[in-house]
Amino acid sequence: MGRQRTERLLITRVGPDGIDRSPDELIVEEPMTVQLDGTTVTTTMRTPGHDHELAVGFCHTEGLLADAPVEGVRSTAFNVVTVETAGAAPTPTPRLGTTSSSCGWCGSDQLDDLCERIDPLPPSPPIALDVVGSIPDRVFDDQGLFARTGAVHAAAAFTPDGEILLVREDVGRHNAVDKVVGALVLADQLPASGLGLFVSGRASVEMVQKAWAAGFGTLVAVSAPTALAVAAARRAGITLVGFVRGDRFNVYAPERLPS
Repeated sequence: MGRQRTERLLITRVGPDGIDRSPDELIVEEPMTVQLDGTTVTTTMRTPGHDHELAVGFCHTEGLLADAPVEGVRSTAFNVVTVETAGAAPTPTPRLGTTSSSCGWCGSDQLDDLCERIDPLPPSPPIALDVVGSIPDRVFDDQGLFARTGAVHAAAAFTPDGEILLVREDVGRHNAVDKVVGALVLADQLPASGLGLFVSGRASVEMVQKAWAAGFGTLVAVSAPTALAVAAARRAGITLVGFVRGDRFNVYAPERLPS
């Protein structure tokens, strides 16, 4: 279930040397339905590959497992994946429609609800600033799909010394994070205490939610966070870093770095 798919199509290229026809490699995007103990919880547009990790990660970061252990995960039909807890997880409310890559949050009320569901993270040793600045370049070496298509997001888990533990790519940035979280759930490596989470796009509040649910103490983003994401990170006890460009980046949470 780990192979991710691309498709080669003949296209027209226009450049300073003229016009020609040549093949191009494009990422495949297909819907996938996630079920929890047989109940459909979402359908998401994703890049096929690491589907079991995506399903488990989604159920975990959305709080659907409620600490119930995952007993199994299987493909029950084409593009349908079922996460099984033998009924230990609460019966989920079926969701209608398709999950998109845009954030479904409304504001501070949902942040309050999240704080009631997840406790603030315990303090974790800070990751050195020079390590933080190096993460995007370290992850880029493992972004094979992006190098070939330019059309996917990446998420990665990394250690305090900058070692990249795993990288996942997907057309949806939320899916890429869920794939990372799902891989850690299936490897029995959550909570991700002391580890950092990297995302190749902006840091929305949903990215903070997913990092928080998985126990990541640091979230590093290539682009900017939203104001609500910063508020969530500060309440969660997550170090939130954005606009990472080598030795230049902004620390949004905590409000002040320890002196």
